[in-house]
Formats: sequence, C-alpha cells, structure tokens
Amino acid sequence: MAKRIVVWTETAVRQRREILKYWTKRNKSTIYAEKLIKVTANQIRIILSQPESFKLTTYPETRESAMGHFSIYYKLTKDKLIITAFWDNRQDPKTLLEIIRKNS
Repeated sequence: MAKRIVVWTETAVRQRREILKYWTKRNKSTIYAEKLIKVTANQIRIILSQPESFKLTTYPETRESAMGHFSIYYKLTKDKLIITAFWDNRQDPKTLLEIIRKNS
C-alpha cells in the first residue's frame, strides 16, 4: 500500500492553534504546548501505521484517536489521512458534531 499523506482541514488547524495558544497563555510558558505538539505527532505516526484500529464514530467514515484530554478525528482515503478535528475532550460534544458535519 502506498504511503498516506497527512492533510489537516482548516478547522482542525484552527482548533489546534487555539488549544496551543490557550495553554501557552494559561501556563505563561510554551512547555506544555510543545509537549502536546510532540504527543500529537507521535499519535499521527501511530494512526498512519494502523489507521483502521481506532474506533469509528457515529458520523460516517470518521474515526477517533484519543490521547488523554485530546482527540484527533480523521477520515481515510486511499492516499490521505484527513484530520477533520483536533478536540479538547473537556468541551461540549455537541459542538464537535457540528464541526465534523461541516468538514464532510
């Protein structure tokens, strides 16, 4: 199988950026944000190696990969891993459903 490329939707990029900004401002340091960046990169490597091992969501063709307080929501195509949402699991899940619908 050909190697998949990782594509972030604008929404997922914006969500991730806002989460990183929040924690940098809250902690007055980039240490936690940098850790989250590394954890996310590692999780994406795991997803790429076993993309269908993570649970399907109730939304069609969307999978969730949880990493503590955060989750990566993604779809698969033959040659792409499309990250549709980067979510802080402490937020209202109804908001997440609307975001996933917009990115379908």
